[in-house]
Amino acid sequence: MSVQIRKVETARDLRLFSNFANNLYKGNAFYVPVIPSDERNTLDKTRNAAFDFCQADYFLAYKEGRLVGRVAAILNPKANQAWNTRTVRFGWIDFTDDYEVSEALVNQVIEWGRQRGMERIAGPLGFTDFDPEGMLVEGFDQLGTMAMLYNHPYYMKHMERLGMVKEVDWLEFRITIPDTLPEKVTNMSAIVEKRYGLKVRKLTRRDIKRENYGRKFFNLINESYCQLYGYSVLSEKQIDQYVKAYLSVLDLRMVSFIENEQGELIAAGVAMPSMSEALQKCGGHLFPTGWWHLLKNMYIRKPDTLDLLLIGVRPDYRNKGVIALIFNDLFHIYKGMGFKYAETSAELESNFRIQQMFSILDPVHHKRRRVYTKQI
Repeated sequence: MSVQIRKVETARDLRLFSNFANNLYKGNAFYVPVIPSDERNTLDKTRNAAFDFCQADYFLAYKEGRLVGRVAAILNPKANQAWNTRTVRFGWIDFTDDYEVSEALVNQVIEWGRQRGMERIAGPLGFTDFDPEGMLVEGFDQLGTMAMLYNHPYYMKHMERLGMVKEVDWLEFRITIPDTLPEKVTNMSAIVEKRYGLKVRKLTRRDIKRENYGRKFFNLINESYCQLYGYSVLSEKQIDQYVKAYLSVLDLRMVSFIENEQGELIAAGVAMPSMSEALQKCGGHLFPTGWWHLLKNMYIRKPDTLDLLLIGVRPDYRNKGVIALIFNDLFHIYKGMGFKYAETSAELESNFRIQQMFSILDPVHHKRRRVYTKQI
């Protein structure tokens, strides 16, 4: 029987779409379940501020009456204009090991993109860089993270069979937090602090609200990331949405803000306790008891691993050793909180500057993820 593709049109369809990956990977020791309600909020065209400028449709694949795959077709005109391309993005792609299924899903996105004048397809990508992106191509035997995608090894074979080629790779590293910070880092931290008049600032939630620091932070991220592959500059409405979603739940001890003598935010580093094991325990469900696993993980019995979510440095302060100042601040906090390991976020393969900084801490490269593309 041939594959049937159905567009997501009802609330029930969206629930099926958001639950599909958790069902496909149920029992997989390395997959970290998503919280379906959070995913639905991202996909909801009335709730996600990205829909002020993005277009998207979602599709489910059925074979012999059984749900066997899903995919999102996404158009981000802002990113296309910034990068001078006519690209349709595919995201949230998952499928059983059946070439008819993957072909039907990708062809659906291609046709959707052609109808809107697109000339190429690329993915997995979300609406913005704050959505999961990049297909795992190395590290299938490593525990995933809350922020990153996990997929079966057969996915990349399907992409290659469909004529997709590598566009860009990201690398991920696991770091063992040393007993003492390398002298090179502490010396560099002291030098850049004095030379450029910088200071580390720790904030309370009251400080953040009073000084509108959430907006300052995401404006810094826009400045820092705008030249990185495919980045879509966050709108004011998106920034407001992310401030509400993220800054209210972060442990601010694990956030380092760097200011210059004028009090301007010029760099920041953000980490949080790994949520992977807690999400596995609750299976991605908050109720009836899932919320307890997550709260305990955040505030009571922290895991031995933290996730380095992001580091941003204003362009005019790059190549000045500012990251050493962030490392020096956060290292002592991590040790004091009992963390033993750190998982980096996905770093562009070509981002040698950040890789060089991590190299001081003897990182282990254990995952690689990829964006695939082809002309349509």
